[in-house]
Amino acid sequence: MVLTTLLLFCCGIPDDTPRNPDAHAAVEVSAVKPAEPALEVTPLKPDAPAPKAGLSPDSKTELDLAGGGDPGNAAAQPALSSPVKPAVTESYETPRQRKIWYGLMIAGHGTAAFDAWTTRRAVSSGYGVEGDPLQRPFANSGAIYATTQVAPLIMDYVGRRMMRSSHPWVRKAWWVPQSASAAVSLTAGVHNYGVVP
Repeated sequence: MVLTTLLLFCCGIPDDTPRNPDAHAAVEVSAVKPAEPALEVTPLKPDAPAPKAGLSPDSKTELDLAGGGDPGNAAAQPALSSPVKPAVTESYETPRQRKIWYGLMIAGHGTAAFDAWTTRRAVSSGYGVEGDPLQRPFANSGAIYATTQVAPLIMDYVGRRMMRSSHPWVRKAWWVPQSASAAVSLTAGVHNYGVVP
């Protein structure tokens, strides 16, 4: 049944006309007429708007908002007199701030590595224990070098967001998170270095 339906659709045989086996297939031949030459037709062009020639003095003063006396110049003036706020947020960082941010990033990650080295040295020598409970499981292995880099990475992100903030007081203190992270790591590293004789 499905196969028959597919054959009917594919072959284009209408299913409502009966087939007569005795009837001969009639071949229709249509005479082909020679093609007539096509006439070139140019499409109609739209009409240009008509100029406003007869303006009354009242309408002329209405058009003269800021155009300098020329009614045609009024159409070229902006509709709003105040500037439009751009859709893209402005980046407040300067090239100098970006260089300082990179410098603080290097200092923060460097002092964190120094803290990890001195901590591992003190713990493996038996002169101390790790005071941070989150770092304690990693103090005896090389994983401490990776785990001490997490806090400076977060402070880099916070400092970058503060540098680009829309609040002026936040933009003035963008360097504080990175500086504080580097200072804490340096202090801990110097302390750990002094513990081991």
